[in-house]
Amino acid sequence: MNNKFLYHITSLSEWNTAQSKGEYQPQGFAQEGFIHCSYSHQLLTVAHRFYKGQDGLVILMIEYSTISSSLVEENLEGGTELYPHIYCPLPINSVIKAVAFPCDAEGGFILPEELKI
Repeated sequence: MNNKFLYHITSLSEWNTAQSKGEYQPQGFAQEGFIHCSYSHQLLTVAHRFYKGQDGLVILMIEYSTISSSLVEENLEGGTELYPHIYCPLPINSVIKAVAFPCDAEGGFILPEELKI
C-alpha cells in the first residue's frame, strides 16, 4: 500500500473557499473535529457509499508527511478496516493537487487515471 498520499473527497466549491482561506475544513469539521480521508484503495468504496449521484466533486491528494502528526487511523463505525482521519484543519500547501471526480450517468464513479497506481 502506498501511504505517501491520503485522499479526501469534497466539492469544488468547498475547495475553492479553502484556497482563499489558506486552510481546508469540511462542513462537518466543527462537530466531528477531524477530516475523513482515504487511502487510494478505499476511494471508490467511500465515493459510492457517501457521494453517489453527486457532481462537482474533487479528490484532494494530500502529502502524508505534512500532516502525519495529526493523523489517526481508526474505524469509528466498528468495522475492522482503518481509515485515516486528520485531526486539524488541512493546510492548503499539504494538498498536492485537486483532481476532478465526476460521477457517471448512473451516479457511480471510476478512479481518475491520474490517481491509478
